[in-house]
This record gives sequence, structure tokens and C-alpha cells, in this order.
Amino acid sequence: MSEINFRIYVYMLPVIVLCFFTGILHGQSLVSAEDNGDKFPLVGEKALPVYIGAHEDPGVVRALKNFGEDVFRVTGKSPEISEITDKLPSRVVLAGTLGNNAWIDRLVAEGKLRVNDIAGQWETFLIQVVDHPFEGVDQALVITGSDKRGTIFGLYDLSEQIGVSPWYWWADVPVRKKQHIYLGKERYSHGTPAVKYRGIFINDEAPALSGWAHEKFGGFNHKFYEKVFELILRLKGNFLWPAMWGRAFYDDDPLNATLADEYGIVVSTSHHEPLMRAHAEWSRYGKGAWNYETNKAALQDFWKEGIARMGANESIVTLGMRGDGDEPMSEENNIALLEKIIDDQRKIISDVTGKPAEETLQVWTLYKEVQEYYDKGMRVPDDVTLFLCDDNWGNVRKLPDPYAAPRKGGYGMYYHFDYVGGPRNYKWLNTNPIPRIWEQMNLTYRHGVDRIWVVNVGDIKPMELPVSFFLDYAWSPDNWPAERIGEYVESWSERQFGPEYAAEISELLSLYTKYNSRRKPELLDADTYSLVDYREAERVVEDYNRLAEKADRIHEALPESYKDAFYQLVAFPVKACANLNELYVTVAKNRWYAKQGRATTNAMAKRAKALYRKDEELTEAYHTMGDGKWNHMMSQTHIGYTYWQQPEKQSMPKVEEIKLSRKSGLGVAVEGSSSWWPEARKKAVLPEITPYQTGRRYLDIFNRGQKKLKYSITSNAAWLTLSSTEGETEGEERIWLAVDWDKIPADATGTSVVIRSGKEKVEVAVPVRTYSGQNVNGFIEQNGYIAMEAAHFTAKKELTGTQYGIIPDLGRTGSAVTLYPVILDREVLNNEGHGLEYRIYVNTPGTIKIHTLVSPTLNYQNSEAGKRLAVSLDDDPPEIVSMHSENDGRQWGKWVADNINTLVSEHQIKTPGEHILRVRMLDTGIVLQKIIIDTGGLKPSYLGPEESRFVIEEQEGIHVK
Repeated sequence: MSEINFRIYVYMLPVIVLCFFTGILHGQSLVSAEDNGDKFPLVGEKALPVYIGAHEDPGVVRALKNFGEDVFRVTGKSPEISEITDKLPSRVVLAGTLGNNAWIDRLVAEGKLRVNDIAGQWETFLIQVVDHPFEGVDQALVITGSDKRGTIFGLYDLSEQIGVSPWYWWADVPVRKKQHIYLGKERYSHGTPAVKYRGIFINDEAPALSGWAHEKFGGFNHKFYEKVFELILRLKGNFLWPAMWGRAFYDDDPLNATLADEYGIVVSTSHHEPLMRAHAEWSRYGKGAWNYETNKAALQDFWKEGIARMGANESIVTLGMRGDGDEPMSEENNIALLEKIIDDQRKIISDVTGKPAEETLQVWTLYKEVQEYYDKGMRVPDDVTLFLCDDNWGNVRKLPDPYAAPRKGGYGMYYHFDYVGGPRNYKWLNTNPIPRIWEQMNLTYRHGVDRIWVVNVGDIKPMELPVSFFLDYAWSPDNWPAERIGEYVESWSERQFGPEYAAEISELLSLYTKYNSRRKPELLDADTYSLVDYREAERVVEDYNRLAEKADRIHEALPESYKDAFYQLVAFPVKACANLNELYVTVAKNRWYAKQGRATTNAMAKRAKALYRKDEELTEAYHTMGDGKWNHMMSQTHIGYTYWQQPEKQSMPKVEEIKLSRKSGLGVAVEGSSSWWPEARKKAVLPEITPYQTGRRYLDIFNRGQKKLKYSITSNAAWLTLSSTEGETEGEERIWLAVDWDKIPADATGTSVVIRSGKEKVEVAVPVRTYSGQNVNGFIEQNGYIAMEAAHFTAKKELTGTQYGIIPDLGRTGSAVTLYPVILDREVLNNEGHGLEYRIYVNTPGTIKIHTLVSPTLNYQNSEAGKRLAVSLDDDPPEIVSMHSENDGRQWGKWVADNINTLVSEHQIKTPGEHILRVRMLDTGIVLQKIIIDTGGLKPSYLGPEESRFVIEEQEGIHVK
């Protein structure tokens, strides 16, 4: 077997193992509401009794009680739950952990229940119907786990299958009622989780979550955390970084930690909170400065108390130290000092626990500047888990060398769905598309990071979908390859809302987060999108409003019981984001119209104010639904940012109002120009029209006075059609121009139209290109550019064992392409036999600039050259462009704010006509989203122009894609 093929085999091996292990793949249900004669009746005329061992873990007992409540929620029938007795009915349910349930252990001993593939595994469960398990018993449904969490996950998995969503409480997802519940007899398991510890970090929790928690529970106490623990377990997670800004998990309520351990939640403290002490506790009990050089004894006493208080609770201890308030320590002697701190901390752990330090799970988090210490050579003992991080914006900063020796402590990943910091906070709504999470966590897992995954979820809501995906993917990355991402979202939508609208809801959830990720709401302003080029601002608003209209329609059609859940999970984020984008575009129009003196200026100001009020109304609707259950939860400010930190209060963006003349006045604006006529001295010229690109152009006729404006439009070209040739308006009217290609002369280059109103007139040039007599193939240049979505390559070349794969919908405007597998030898990457090809048609020769748009992936391998692409035209030598040639803080800030990294290379077109653009990835981890070729006419815009048309001329005619 070749080296490359061996690597592909290793890459695919987990998929092969999963298929043999589970018997039933994740997503297929055992549950049926009807009996076909070969089903197990979990609930028939009554619910079957459930038996548990006398020595079962308290967390399993609690989960079993919840399972019984779930059965009652679904059927109205409660199962009797009790310890095992010597006399069992004819059908029973046995639930418990191997070794803790004598009757289950007996089935194993007698060979009636095969558990060799779960025994001794981590958090693995099995659900199986056993016929004639004991004398006098016809059937037993066995729900067993390899350990306590294995059993807990088996119970909650079955709860979800019978119709209780993990989000039944946190998002008010209705329980689907059934009279009866029958189970198939297949052997069912999800296998062993790929990532050992999987969890969430509640962070940046003020004002939303904190206001809500104090109103509903009196604070971040055990009543609050019970809801959190249950949610994590229902999602098959096991790990928590608790809320920490002004909160102290152990100190706020002593029951917090006790119940976490009882539930089965592994608790740690965040990346800058050493030895199980919350940062807030130092301000409460600390003595002196948070400075190890000057206050070592006090800090050590503080930490000793943390380890002593932890006791036997299942925990992972954070090592290291940052400055007070999650800031860097002083710049002097950091590495030597931090090494000393960690040595001393491990001695504290050993002294307090009475056992070697390596017997206590520990992590060292390479967050921000701490990674620099590691890169400069700082190391910790091999049993300590190295907790790697993203850049707070969803781009992993560092991954292990895949060829390095494995670490005993392994690696973890700290990821973000929410962040407070530069270039700007993002805390309000979900801006995390599932395809991007998939791509970065796939990189993470394939590089061997599988000990701990934790994600900063902010307030928990409204991150329901990405939290579900993050934890599901951590359990089984191989079950969700890129091509199944859409299937995951649709399946999740169906589990929350049923099958009727699942596809449409899936589209809403996918698209609104895709649109939000283009630029996070907190970064939006009136200047984000272009008003004049490529109809960008209008298209953005149209895209969002189309989603909002669909959300309204589905909300109206859903049964009443689903409406609160739908508003939380779908309608509110979709409508609020649509409203916010329209607000900023309306403000931009108001300011632009004021400069032109448009009669609609003041109407735009009024419209903007109404949209600002609508934002408040949508929030109020969220806070008052369900008798105010979620009051405060959407109180995060998101309008009025002036720098990275949030405004304390929202403020209406500034709008302008003008006084109008009592008379009418003619104004004309044309597509693609910020000027207006008759004010401008230069000639008005529309963008070129061709048969292959935008089929029509527009101009706006607007009034500059109070009196109605009468206008007429004339043209001397019979082949040019206009949506209107005369009319009158108090405000403005858009006129669409199109070409009748059956009538236009082959040698036509354009015409003009004349707009008249009284004595005023404006002439607008209308250039055209017919391409008569030209053999046109490929993506066509128009108006000085060619734009192509990366996934629309015309050909690709791949080496054996490699693939240029499409990641659906990962892109600001389309899907993306990356190279698999994500770990490849340098000799493979350097081989010129792989790459992507794009056929283009260029009108004019000369120097062109190729803009290659890639995701803002970081240089996670710290290679000197950064991640590189080879870009070439035809057979010319390629230009090598690096994604990280200018890797300073300012450049990074632009990448993550724009959610794109644009690479530019210059090339020569010697002759007009057809050419081949080639792109080859010289490194893995590159995610190609779009290519824009500037042949001299590319205009500034945020998203770039819409994709050019792809044309193939064949004998039977012209085909335009």
C-alpha cells in the first residue's frame, strides 16, 4: 500500500469501525407509534416498569427519573421505577451500568446480552431487546452503559427518540404526543465518543443571561445550574466551564459543585482561573496583588483552598496564570515565571490530594500570548493536556504536528461562538454557520485534538443549533462528513418542529447564519454595503427580507404549541437580523438622498426610525412570550457601537431631514454611479449590457421638490425596452432598461435615452456588447470583471488519495472548496498534478488582477511561508500567493471583521478570448470561496459582484449557466 493510500485508509478507518460497531447509525430511530407484530411495547395500555440496580450511581437514578417524566410527557402514562426484585413481570425495562445492575450482569454472564464492544469503553451505551431473558419473563428492554454517563446517555437518547427534544425546556420545543410507544429489536448504540470531554463555556453573560438568571432563579445557583447540567447531558456532553464574570461556581452556591458531580458533569475553570478558583473569588477573598512575583504566598494559599474544596469531585484542573482580569502578565520574564508557577501549582495539587500530580487531570491553555510562550519553547509535563484555542473568531490558531510523538495528556480545543474583544464584541445572535464550524473542527479532530472540546456559548441562547452540532460532531465526526451538513440541519429542524416544514426551516437556519457571518451584526453600519455598485445593499436586504417573509408564513401555519419555540429558534433571529440590515441600508439611503436633495429623504428618515423601533418591538415580543419566561434574554445591545466594546445603551443611527422647494425638480441617478444628474458635469453612463450577463439595467428618476414631477423618456433604438416612458411621481421611480437581442444589429455598441421634465433634461448613455461572431466559452467578462464561485470549477485534477472537495454553503456568497485529506505530505502538495481549473472569456488584453478570496484560516502550523496558493493563466508560470504574508494585528482584524482573506496576484492577458485559470493549493487547510478577476473595471463593494454567467457555445445553441 502506498504512503498516500495508507493515509487515506487511516483517515477512513473510524467510519468503517463505526458501521460495524453500532448496527444502527445515528439518526435512525428505534421508536414507532405502531406495532407491526414484532415490536417491544415500551408503552401500551400502560407504561412498562423500569428496574434499576441497588448500587446505581445517583446521576443515573436522576436521569432515569427524568426518563420516566419524559415517558409521561409523551404518553400521559408514568412508568413505575424501582430497584430490582426477585419477581419480574413478563415484560420489563432494565436500566443500569455494567456492574451495578445484577440482572443485567446476569444476562451478560449467561451470554444473552453481548457487551464486549461497550465493556470498558468510555461513555458507551447499548439499547437492546432480549427475548426470554429470565424464567417467566418474555422480553426485557435493556438500556445499559459502560459507565455511569454511558447509561445516562442511553436514557436521554431514548428520550429524544420518543419525542422529547434536549431543548424541550431551554427552547420550549413541544413534546410530540403518542398513545403508545413501540421499539424495534435492533441492537442500538452510538459507539464511543471520539472526543473524551465535550462541553460548553457560559461566558460574557451580562446583561442577558445574568438578568434572566437573577429574575428566574435568584442568580447563578444550583437551581439555575440544574437546568444547564441536564441540557448538557441530553446533548451528550459532559464538561462545563461555568459562568465566571463576577460569578464563582463553588462559592456562589456550595450545591453547584455537589450537584454537578452527582449529575455527572465534569467541572473545570476557564483558561485564566487556576486551580479551581474563580477569578471573582480573588476580589472576594484574595489578599494583595494578583502578582506571583510579589505575592506568592497569598496566591498559593488561595489555590490550596481551591484544590481542597474540589475534593473527589470529577474535575479538570486549570494550570498557569494570566494577569488580573484575563489580561497578559507583565512582559518581563514571562516564560521563566510561568514555568515556575506551573511547577508550584503541581506541587500544590500533589500536596493537597495526597497523590502524584499526574493522577489529577490538568490542562494548560495556550490562549492569546500564552501560545507565544509555547512557540518559544515553554513546555509542561506530558500528562498535562495542552488546550489549544481559536482566535476568538472561529479560526484555530494552532494544531499539533501530525507526525510528532503523542502526548499522554493529549490536546484540547477552546472554540468560540461568542466573544468580547477586538475588533468588536459579538454577543447578540448566532453568527456561526454550521459549515464553518464543521470545517474548523474537522481540521482540529484530524490533527489529533480529541481530549477536550469546549465552546464559548455566551448566554446559551440563541446558540441552540450550533451547540447541538458542536456536541454531536464531537461525539462522532465521521458520521457527519461535509456532504451531510445540510442533512444535519434538516434533521435537527425535524426533531424540533416535525417533518412538514423541516426543509424550509433548515433553509432559514442555514441562510440567516450564513448572511450573519458575512459581517456580524455588531460590525454593521450604514457604509458596510454599496448602494451603487452591483445593487449590493438592495440585494442584501432582499435576501434577508425573503427569509423574514418565509419565517412569518411558517410561524402562522404552525400549531400554537410550536410558536414560542419557533419564535426563539427561527423567527426572532431571522426577523431581527433582517430588520437590522434594512435599518442600516435605509440610513445609508437617507444620507445619500439628502446629498441629492431627493424628496424621499425625509421618508427614509422616518422609515429608519420605524425600523429602529421595530428592533425594540421584536425584542419585547421575545421577552413577553410564554408569560415572560425569557425576559432579559435578548437584552444584549447591538446598535450604536463606536469601538470594540458594546454601548451601554442603544442609539438610533443619525439620519438627516431636508427642506424641499415648493416646485418639482428633476433628478436622475444611474446604476453603478454615486453621482446624480443634472448636477454632475460628466456624462451619465449605465454599466454595459450584454446577452450573457445582467439582462437589464436601471436608472432612478427622483423628485427634488414638493410638487409632483412629470417626466418622459425617449430613445431612438427600437431594440431597447423601458419599463416606463412617461409618468409622474411625488418621490421616485425606478426605470428598467433591457435589450431585445432578436432586434439589435450585430454591430451595435450602444444607444442613449433622454429624460425630460419641463425644461430640464438628462441624457444617459446605454452601452451594449453583442459578441456577434465570437465563439464564447467560459465565465464571461463584463464591465471589467469576472466573478466565479469557487465550487463552480470547470475541471479539477486530483492525485490518488486526494480530493478537492466542496463544503456546501461555506462561503459569503456560495460554497467553498478545500483539499482533502487535511494532512498531506509535502511531496504530494508540491506535485503539479493536482489543482482546479476555471474557463474564462476575456474581452481585452493587458494586465489583470486576480482576487482569490479564501476563508480567514490562520497559519496553524506556524510555517514560515504561511499557507499558499499557486495561481496561473494558461501555461504561464504560476504566481505564488501566501495567505499570511502580512500577518499583523491590523490585517487579522480586517480578515475576521470581513470574514474573508483576499489575495491579489497580477497576470498578463496576451490575447482576448478564452483562457484557463488554474489554482493549486500548496498547503492543506485552505478554503477557497470565490475568485474575482479585475480586468480594469472592478468597483468597490463588500461582497464583490454577483457571479458571472458561464457560457458554452455548442452547435445546437448557446447554453448559459
